[in-house]
Amino acid sequence: MTPQKRTGTQQHSPQQGLERLNIRISGSGGQGVISTGMLLGEALAIGDGKNVSQSQSYGPEARGGATRADIIVSDGEIYFPECNRLDILVAFTYEAYEKYAIEVKAEGLVLADEQAVDVLVGNATTLQMPFLELAVKKFKRSITANMIALGFLATFTKIVSKHALRDVVQEQFAGTKYEELNIKALEQGFRLGVKHGRKKK
Repeated sequence: MTPQKRTGTQQHSPQQGLERLNIRISGSGGQGVISTGMLLGEALAIGDGKNVSQSQSYGPEARGGATRADIIVSDGEIYFPECNRLDILVAFTYEAYEKYAIEVKAEGLVLADEQAVDVLVGNATTLQMPFLELAVKKFKRSITANMIALGFLATFTKIVSKHALRDVVQEQFAGTKYEELNIKALEQGFRLGVKHGRKKK
């Protein structure tokens, strides 16, 4: 049975009345999934002053294995630090999308790389975005897709502030050859999120 699907560029704001948000970043080893989750968690906690619980799960291989990072964010106390029903899913691979999209609430949001979706699953709104394509086209490095996705997440959903994300990325990569690259990729994501946010109006 194929459930009804809702797709398009509809802007979601699941952070309203922020009692609790369950967010999952998922993909394969080598895509920066764990670091993406950590950066998002730090930006929410340190930059935006939210209560955050962050955890990760590695696949059986260091590279290529299934990997996920879970972030729970709330204005109040987090009494149950495990993601159950997801509010937001970011999926970089087909396997991650197929496995976790069904766990997203009907009123939630899935941000999936265009290459990760074959047949839509689950009942949440699914946006298929060119994260990997832009990473290669603009920066010649597929690993920057995670920064593009983070930037998109900030400006499209507004669950985390742009300045908080920029600050933690700069701090994480300060003095390295990757600092400028990651900031540029993050800003590419900011622009992408703004562009798609305008489309829904």
